[in-house]
Order: sequence, then C-alpha cells, then structure tokens
Amino acid sequence: MYNFYTGEILLIDKPYTWSSFQAVNKIKHAIKQHPSLVHDGVKTKPKVGHAGTLDPLATGLLIVCSGKKTKTINELMGLEKEYTGTFFIGATTPCFDLEKPVDHTFAIDHITVSDLTKAANSFIGLQQQVPPLYSAVWLNGKRAYEYARAGEEAEIKAREIEIKEFELTDISMPTVSFRIVCGKGTYIRSIARDLGLMLNSGAHLTALRRTRIGEFDVKNAIGPNEFAEKMNNN
Repeated sequence: MYNFYTGEILLIDKPYTWSSFQAVNKIKHAIKQHPSLVHDGVKTKPKVGHAGTLDPLATGLLIVCSGKKTKTINELMGLEKEYTGTFFIGATTPCFDLEKPVDHTFAIDHITVSDLTKAANSFIGLQQQVPPLYSAVWLNGKRAYEYARAGEEAEIKAREIEIKEFELTDISMPTVSFRIVCGKGTYIRSIARDLGLMLNSGAHLTALRRTRIGEFDVKNAIGPNEFAEKMNNN
C-alpha cells in the first residue's frame, strides 16, 4: 500500500518522446486522489519531484519521489547511472542526437574496430566534459537550450565527470551499440560528439536508455500510464 504523504520512491520507465516533466505530471495527477493523502483528517498535497532528467528521445529509469522522500532527491541524483544505446558514426547533428537533422557528414572508411575500442577505453576515468548547447544547463539566468533555439552563441564551461565503464556491445558500422556506467552530470550526447572527434570523423546519438541508477533497476519500473491505471484500480 502506498503512502504518498510519508513518502514513496517510485521507479518509472519513461516512454520515448515524453519529457521528464510530462512523466512527473502524469504521476502527480495519478496520486492526487489517493487515500494516503488524508493526514489527520486533512487532505494534503505532498511534493512530487524526480531525481535526474531524461531527454525526450531517451527512455528508461526515472526516479520519482513523493512527500518526505523528496528530501532524498539530491542523494539519488548523485548515484552512478548505467545507459545503453547506439551511436551513428559519420554524421553530426546540432544537438548531438536525433532531435535535429544531420548537419554534416564525414568519412568513416579509415575507422577500424581497434580504433573504436581504443577510443572508448580512453574515456574511462575522470575527465572534463562540455555539455551540449541543447541542454538544460543554466547560463546567465537562462537555460542553454534557450540560446540554441534562438540561434545565439553561448559558451558552456567544461565540468568534471567520471566514466566508470564504456563497453562497445556491437559494432555494425556506421552503427555502434554501447553500455556506459558513469557518474553524476554526464551527457551521453557529448560522449557521442567527443567520440566522433576522436575518430577524426563525426558521431551522434541515435538511441539511449537509462537502465540503472545506483541499485535501482529499470527492470523494476513501470510506465506512467501503467502507474496511473494501477492508482485507478486501488
């Protein structure tokens, strides 16, 4: 039995094209009539928040917290994360994924499996990473994507990240599948950009799924629509 006032940590499998904001709103709407919101005879409105945004074109684990569990959000955001997905080698897009069309193409004939493996291994450890301009990073009181959408130039400073594992699970050029385990603040889209540069070519992200946050696994998550249906049947 859920108790959203005391607090719950909900594991949600965010669907493709949904924003994290849409997913959280779906959860909020689903729980607002739940009996646990009546506390000492008074209906409460518990806080609801999520621990780590996923891009709309990404799927997978989104941790949603309610009530007093929202106090754990910063702690949860600091946990390591695991992703799987695919890169396309030989082309770039302005946002480093499929949200925008390809803007440049590059040769890939010179790239060997050994080159790809060596490049992936070079990412392991602490490093400086520049987030994408199409991101929610704050710059002078505005989100970076606001500058990008307005066609304005903006400089994003590099920040320290950590890549703990970078496994190439399938190489079928120009598509490369991967599994990455990383620390807080890592942009997989930026890894796509940097991998392309390292290969003297270009690359962008074509699929991304977050499979784990700390010990929380997407295998134990449910979709927001499924969660809403579950609440309706309670």
